[in-house]
Amino acid sequence: MDIIEKIKDFAGRFNQGLDAYFPMPQTLDCRVVEAMKYSVKNGGKRLRPFMLCETAKIFGVEENVAMPVATALEMLHSYSLIHDDLPAMDNDDLRRGKPTCHKAFDEATAILAGDGLLTYAFGIISSDSLRISPQIRCRLINMLSSAAGSFDGMVAGQMIDLAVENSDLNKIQNKESVIKRIEELKTGRLLRYACEAGAVLGGADEKERAAIVEYSRKIGRSFQIVDDILDAIGDEKLVGKTLKKDKNQNKLTFVNLYGLETARKMSDDLIAEAKLALSVFGEKAFVLHELADYMGSRQY
Repeated sequence: MDIIEKIKDFAGRFNQGLDAYFPMPQTLDCRVVEAMKYSVKNGGKRLRPFMLCETAKIFGVEENVAMPVATALEMLHSYSLIHDDLPAMDNDDLRRGKPTCHKAFDEATAILAGDGLLTYAFGIISSDSLRISPQIRCRLINMLSSAAGSFDGMVAGQMIDLAVENSDLNKIQNKESVIKRIEELKTGRLLRYACEAGAVLGGADEKERAAIVEYSRKIGRSFQIVDDILDAIGDEKLVGKTLKKDKNQNKLTFVNLYGLETARKMSDDLIAEAKLALSVFGEKAFVLHELADYMGSRQY
């Protein structure tokens, strides 16, 4: 089974379990739950949950133990997509080929659905029903809060991205450091969490955890570079969202900073470095090797 089939197979198992997380209220608040469910179930490759569970497997953690943490991460990721698509942010009408949450419902409901998914993520990880010690659960909650938040987290990355969008790119100093910082926070932090949480679940030592973090940072940057390339020259039907928006919205991207060919070379180098970081795990990290190659070559 190649990596694409492994991801699809995992996504099937992951998706089967989602309905249980959305009991539908029989009162007026059901609309926000419908919007939450719509957004989480609106396709997606489930890369972050897959990364988390595969990393945990390296340390002997069974998938059914890691799956609730992976689900919480996907809830939080889905919240970020809902808010990112809003008119005040990226103003997107499509997500994965379907209407974005604020288009399928309305803007107010979309905001509340994002809020609901964000808070739900922490409720899932903190549940006593998980087969994870309270100490590990607290650590995972703290890590996720940091990864998603305003201090060196995803929210901070979104804020920098918006600030750059509203600026004259010609006047921005140190564009290279700015674009790398945006990637590290806006995209990279949740990808890092996916890998690092798997390591924490498995009781990784400091050397092992450092290797996992290095791997996650390399593939995270490659992931963003490929996203920028796809926005510039991708197939809109494959990607499932409106393309060529980065240039129109004055976005600072790896493509407009370095050009297509240099950006591709950067991505390829990062993937090679990511796989090298996994050498400490030997054959146990075979799937993560495959995943790195996939991340660097994906078409959507």
